[in-house]
This record gives sequence, structure tokens and C-alpha cells, in this order.
Amino acid sequence: MTDDGRLVAGRYRLGRRIGSGAMGIVWQAHDERLHRTVAVKQLLLQPGLAEADTDEAKRRAMREGRIAARLQHPHAIAVYDVAEDDGQPWLVMEYLPSKSLSTVLSERGTLAPRDVASIGSQVASALAAAHNAGIVHRDIKPGNVLLGNEGTVKITDFGISRATGDVTVTATGMLAGTPAYLAPEVAKGYDPGPPADVFSLGSTLYAAIEGMPPFGLNENTIALLHQVASGKVTPPKQAGPLTALLMRLLRAEPEDRPTMAEAKEALAAVAAGRAVPEFPMALPQTHPPSWQGAPVQQQPVAATRAVAPVPAGHGAPPAQAATRIAPTPTPPRPVNPLPPPPARPAAAPRPQGRPAKGPIKSKRSAAITALAIAAAAVVGILLASMLSGNDGTQNQAGQTTSTTKQAAGGEPSAAPTKKSTAPPAKITAEPTLQQQEQAIRDYFALMPTNVEDGFSRLTVEMQGSNGGFDGYKGWWGQVRSIELNNVKINEPYAYEIEITYNMKDSSVSRERKLVVLKWENQGLFIAKDQSLGKA
Repeated sequence: MTDDGRLVAGRYRLGRRIGSGAMGIVWQAHDERLHRTVAVKQLLLQPGLAEADTDEAKRRAMREGRIAARLQHPHAIAVYDVAEDDGQPWLVMEYLPSKSLSTVLSERGTLAPRDVASIGSQVASALAAAHNAGIVHRDIKPGNVLLGNEGTVKITDFGISRATGDVTVTATGMLAGTPAYLAPEVAKGYDPGPPADVFSLGSTLYAAIEGMPPFGLNENTIALLHQVASGKVTPPKQAGPLTALLMRLLRAEPEDRPTMAEAKEALAAVAAGRAVPEFPMALPQTHPPSWQGAPVQQQPVAATRAVAPVPAGHGAPPAQAATRIAPTPTPPRPVNPLPPPPARPAAAPRPQGRPAKGPIKSKRSAAITALAIAAAAVVGILLASMLSGNDGTQNQAGQTTSTTKQAAGGEPSAAPTKKSTAPPAKITAEPTLQQQEQAIRDYFALMPTNVEDGFSRLTVEMQGSNGGFDGYKGWWGQVRSIELNNVKINEPYAYEIEITYNMKDSSVSRERKLVVLKWENQGLFIAKDQSLGKA
């Protein structure tokens, strides 16, 4: 195309071409009225459209461009103007000397996890602001992430993909573009909402670490679309501290993903080498007003999603009932409420981080009490033996702990040493409340040293949501010891607990949790673990 030097809308003088794609051509241009360099995108309409469809596409492009122009954020390419020239819409945007993430990856292959987390946190901050303004990006991919020459990261093409996205069904029913970065619900035909942006950001960061998006780059777009719709993501192999968070962003169900604001905080923490912050407790399982179309949760549940097996009544089968979370309701958020994370390790459900730090001091008497309670439910006689002994050794459901001194302060603490345990007993009839409570106590008694046995007591869905055993073991490797301080029933198969974490970095925190069990294969397994805040 030989449009160099062309004056667009009587104001923007085109210079060199700096990019192109299915959506259009981007030019570096000079604004002759304000005397500044800008980027001008010439939107390309799909060939073969009927006149009415062409007019509608132009109107949508103009409307969406004006919406995007409302967003002013340091990590978003600003839209200055939407002009029309020769019957075609043109978008006038901020010019940033940069390379796209796609170009950088083609040059370097992959990036380090903490560098990727830093890029992701900057992009997520802009996307969170966009969601708060009612704007859904709809086309997040490496090509739309710009890495500035001075280190600034910005996301571009806000709102435009709504009108002329890469993945569009044409009049012939064929797909234009690749669905590699789509969310599963979009691949199933639902209109994208804020949760779809969260998934697409996760896919983009996954590609930056692994060298390709989570569903690969199949040239057969229909086959790839089918694979995306399945929502089955292979855990990344090179993500290190970013592994668990990526898997959280890439949850198959939109309501199971964090909000973009939460993603930003978590990514910033990983980039800085800090623990991933606590996500809020669950909200009602409904989509926000910005969600378009029928809720995906009404579809058959995906295989990777853990289903909480709390029965609606005492006689209902556990696997067919829905969880009712009563304690401590959280006020609804304006965008993308976050339900309970399916299937986190029962003692600490977020492999990507540790519990929030607090100034709580560990007390030996509390630890002895918790150990005694757990042991009493297993073998009554053992309780008397433990309390009468004074040799510093106690047995808790197969785990031996010894008293040691902290290196810094010399204060006694529990230092567990591993001891193998038998698998949970078979339960052929519906478990009693006592058996349910004991299953929870037995699980926590294994942690943090008997991670193999602990992992075996999670449901298959929960194991998969953690990124497998490696992600599970990685988080527990940060914990020195735990103290189970309280267990009380919320309703059958759902219990509130209070637990203290003694971390290897010498921090101590106390937390309330909702733990949900599932009775399957003649055993009780941990199906869900949700934080209810600090104890």
C-alpha cells in the first residue's frame, strides 16, 4: 500500500507503516494540528460483507473507539480520536516506541517467570481499570502487548476487537484468525465478559513462559477452537513461582477465576518475589451485569472443575448437592465476583502463596491442645499417654513432631518429621458427622511433611487445579509447621476450621477456612478449601 504522506481526515499525515494484521494497518503519523506523533490505525472491513453489514461494522467501530477513548491509564495505549476518511473508520492513538510481546518472543523464545509477572501486572492494572469503566478488551494476546523502549508496558486495541475482532464468524461460517488465546466460554459461543479477559491474559503470560499458548497453535482453527472449548490446560513446566497463579487465571469456568484487580495484585507480588495475596471469599455464583448470554455454569461441569459435594439435605447424595456458604458474607463487587477456588490444598489452598502475615505469636500450649484433640478422636487411650509424657515427642495421626529452638529467638516450636501413614479407612455407608470431622483432622495431621499422603487425600479435580503434585509440594515447602486450633461443622460435609501457619521465614499467621469434603470411592476426600479471613 502506497499511502505514505496521505493526509487523513484533514489532520493526520501518514508516515511509515509500523504494523498490520487481520484488523487493519497501523501507521506512524503526525498530527498537524497538535504537532505530535501519533499512531493511526486504518480498520479493514471483511471482504464480501453486505452493504448493511458494512455500515453496521463502521458504526460499531466508531462507537467502540469512542468508548475506548474514555480510558486513560498509564499502561494502556490511549485512543485520541475516531475519524472517518473516504468512508473508512480510522483510530488515532498514542504512539509508543516499542516492540510487541509477540515480536520479543519470536526473537528470544521465552521470558523468565518474574519478568513475565511484571509484564502481566502492568497489563492487568490497565485491564482492571477498563473493566471498572465497563470496557472489555476481548482481544488480549502477545501482539497487543507493547514493551516500550524505556521499560513501560502497555496494552493496545481496547474495545476495538468487540467490533472487528480477529476471531469472527463470517457469512460462510469460517473463522477469521486464531482462537489460541480465547477463553473456553467464548469458544463455546458466549459473548466475552471480564472473566474472558482474565483467561486471555493468562494465556498470553503462559505463552511468554512456555513459548506457545496453553492450547497450542494448531493450523486447523476449527480443531483448535474445539480444544479451547474443552478448557483442559496442561500445567506449565517453566513457570516456577508463577505456576499456581497461571492455573488460577486459566480456570475453565469464568466464575472460578480471580478478578482482573486480584490478578494484578497477585502478579505484582510474584514479580517482587513476595507471597501471592489472599483472594476474597466466595460470592454468590452469578455473573455480573456485564456478562452477556446464558451463564456457562448452567452447562455440564467441566472435568477440571471441582464440585463441592455438600448435600442440600441430610438424605441427599453428597456428590449431587450444592455448597451453601453461610459465614461472613462479602459485599458484592461491581465486576466478576470470585467464587471459592476449587480444590486447594486443605491446609492452605493457594500453592502460589502463603497465608497473610500477622503479628500472632505461636504458643506451645495451643499446639499441644490441638494435637491432643486430633489424637483423641483416633485413639482415646493415646490422649492420656501424650498428656502424661514429658519427653517433647507427641504422635498425631501418624505424624511425629519434636520440640526444637528457633534459630533467631530460641522460642520452642513444632518441627515435624515425616512418618508414613496408612490410607484413609474405607467408608461403605454414608459418613457420619464424626467420620467427616475426623477426616479433616487426619488430613491436617499429615501436613506439612507428609505431602505425598496429603495429596492422595484430595479429589482428582483438586489435584489437577493445583497444577499437580509439584505445585502442591512447592507451596507446602514454605511451611514449617501448622496448628489446627478449632474444627466446627457448618453443615454436613462442610466445616469451619481455624489454623495457624508457622512459616519457614519465621512469620506466623492464623486463618479461618471453610473445608468441604466429598465422599467417593468409599473414602472422604478434600474437595474444596476456602479462606474466610484471619482468625
